[in-house]
Amino acid sequence: MSGYVPGEQPPPGTQVIKLNTNENPYPPSPEALKVLRELEGELLRRYPDPMAGAFREAASQVLGVPADWILVGNGSDDILTMIIRACCEPGRGVVYPMPTYVLYRTLTQIQGAEFVEVPYQEDYTLPVEQLIEAQGAVTFVASPNSPSGTVASVEELEELATQISGVLAIDEAYVDFAETDALEVAKKYDNVIILRTLSKGYSLAGLRLGFGVANPALLEGLIKVKDSYNVDAVACAVGAAAIADQNYKNTNAQKIKVSRAQMADSLKQLGFHVLPSQANFLLAQSPSGNAESLYKSLKEQGILVRYFNQSHLTDKLRITVGTPEQNEALIKLLNKIITSQISKSVSPTVS
Repeated sequence: MSGYVPGEQPPPGTQVIKLNTNENPYPPSPEALKVLRELEGELLRRYPDPMAGAFREAASQVLGVPADWILVGNGSDDILTMIIRACCEPGRGVVYPMPTYVLYRTLTQIQGAEFVEVPYQEDYTLPVEQLIEAQGAVTFVASPNSPSGTVASVEELEELATQISGVLAIDEAYVDFAETDALEVAKKYDNVIILRTLSKGYSLAGLRLGFGVANPALLEGLIKVKDSYNVDAVACAVGAAAIADQNYKNTNAQKIKVSRAQMADSLKQLGFHVLPSQANFLLAQSPSGNAESLYKSLKEQGILVRYFNQSHLTDKLRITVGTPEQNEALIKLLNKIITSQISKSVSPTVS
């Protein structure tokens, strides 16, 4: 197997515009930072609450579900690991549409289980019938999906929930930038779990805190296989303050939505084909198909975007929405690079 390869993380202090790993460009909630500054040493001396109770209670208030419907993890990746540990083994595999978050494949391989990758249609319409036909022990659907930013409808997700025999895991890592969510699907069906994270909407990627929402009967099986103290005391306290500050999160999310629309328009003017996105990034198809060349040229001049050397993505870049200033710098540099490439391609040869 090949291990999961995260997006490039330049050393601290490096002068670079980082638009490659979908971090939020705005700082975390002042309320969360206040809790961090005021933490007492006693909190670090003792083992943390194994179920991260303070965060569960705060999330319960925000989401309108009982606290025992929430399972907290060291990032939502931790919840993904629990799901596969609990549900999969040789002969009981995982199904998901592709392209999507490739960690699904990696975790399945670690578990020694099989996986079925069902191709998305060209417009990233969810291949519901093929996913049902595969009948996985677990079916993963990222909505909004990465790298496309597209969403699955509630109707499609409910059809999956009722037609598969295993668990439907709906990965909503980017839901804070979307117009809809699938929380009601998890409330309605006992085999559905929603996964969310504080890495994106809450500007806390470095904290590593995520959670799942599902019927307690489903969570009971996952709790059996989680690490004993999987969420540290600092993450629990800071995360509880962050999720309670919905006004701050929503304000920043709205800024990103506005910038996302502006960036999409600017990329289209440069000749890119851009999929409609409900995440904090855009998947943009290069006008000349030379996405890798553009990625390298941007990197050489201090701007990082994400290039995937895999099927259906070699002519595309995934670009995180940054601040207006960062986005403007990206568009200006892309325009300069593309103009230069066009100029070179039409220059007469000298004999």
